[in-house]
Amino acid sequence: MTEPVLRVEGLGLTVAGHALTEDVSFTIAPGEMLGLVGESGCGKTVTALAIMRLLPTPPVRVASGRIVVDGIDVGGLDQSGLQAMRGDTVGMIFQEPMTSLNPVFRVGDQIAEVLEIHRGLSRGAARRQAAELLALVGLPMPQEQLDRYPHQMSGGQRQRVMIAIALACEPKLLIADEPTTALDVTVQAQILELIDRLRRELHMACLLITHDLGVVAEVCDRAAVMYAGRIVEEAPVAALFAHPRHRYTRALIDTMPAGNPPGSRLPSIAGMVPPPGARGTGCAFVPRCPAPVDRCTAERPDLAAAGSPEHRAACWNPAA
Repeated sequence: MTEPVLRVEGLGLTVAGHALTEDVSFTIAPGEMLGLVGESGCGKTVTALAIMRLLPTPPVRVASGRIVVDGIDVGGLDQSGLQAMRGDTVGMIFQEPMTSLNPVFRVGDQIAEVLEIHRGLSRGAARRQAAELLALVGLPMPQEQLDRYPHQMSGGQRQRVMIAIALACEPKLLIADEPTTALDVTVQAQILELIDRLRRELHMACLLITHDLGVVAEVCDRAAVMYAGRIVEEAPVAALFAHPRHRYTRALIDTMPAGNPPGSRLPSIAGMVPPPGARGTGCAFVPRCPAPVDRCTAERPDLAAAGSPEHRAACWNPAA
């Protein structure tokens, strides 16, 4: 068995005594893409930031579990170790490139800085490699792009720059947090295709965070569905769509345009994700669930095999 590049084990994060995430566990193997999916407020981004050790502590506290990247426990790293991990072993694409890129520095300098710090390249060598990276991510005339500022680029171009920065040191793990936010549909497809192609070519493990199950179906190998800080279902993508077991997963699939007649009004999930401190003792999805049973309100279900060892769900009354 290949050792996973990323192993998250029972991760519990709290803020002001309230749980942000509880018992979050998953692994990602080399070359594999895992989709972490759910609505806003489910805990996806906070999980990604915990992997990178970018959460402010305090107020956020790691209450339980551990995160292992390439065999190293991230929780035990000092600042020097964290700097070496970030960008070198793990690359991250953030949601909004305009706020992630420094507006007063040329994009070429921002890419070159990563190579100078992590690879010890000279300024000239770093700029030459930066141009190669811009070509790799599909930007035309990469040599000219080096001298542009972020505001001189479109949203899709800026996102490609962020991907170039994330890939500069050929990381073993790429975390992409809603990488197509605020981009038009055509550019979204291009960015997703680019990420998928590069992770296959470079044999990277990839964690793709999204609220869009359609994206997961298109590029991911496995999916983990997150709700109210917990993973409620995990399965290979084909199995998840063919036989969703958790009622939340079923509801998300039902809202997809592809599963509804053209021009029809799309179904929605009534209610909202409960915030930390308001999740009760049973299943947090109960107030929105179409088919709860008495046990759902009294006892929280654990992830358990649902048809096969690779397909697990946490539901007392699973969908048929």
